[in-house]
Amino acid sequence: MRGPGYTLSSFGDLSARAGAVRRQEVSPGDSIIVRTQNSVYALRLGEDGAFSVSGGWFRRKGRENIRMTITGCSLGGNMIRIDTLVACGFSIEFGNRLITSPVRSFFVLRNGWVN
Repeated sequence: MRGPGYTLSSFGDLSARAGAVRRQEVSPGDSIIVRTQNSVYALRLGEDGAFSVSGGWFRRKGRENIRMTITGCSLGGNMIRIDTLVACGFSIEFGNRLITSPVRSFFVLRNGWVN
């Protein structure tokens, strides 16, 4: 059985057009609020490169404000964009192997905009 038929080139093109936040675009203290198909997550980048993560699966498991890395974004298959943190239509893959439902929308709050 074959997947949706993405090539490496089309995978990269899709994530570039989807509206995305790349790793190099965020600084410590920045927050990203993400609405996926099933949940809402709040991600705040720390000085060590890990995120303080709340919401979604973490809230349901009673693990709010947990320190977590983000591996990247994927379309649920074997290819992952490690340079991209969040992209519409893609799933976020966390360091604990959690894969979210597809991202529907997001916004970035730069350091200093959140108390």
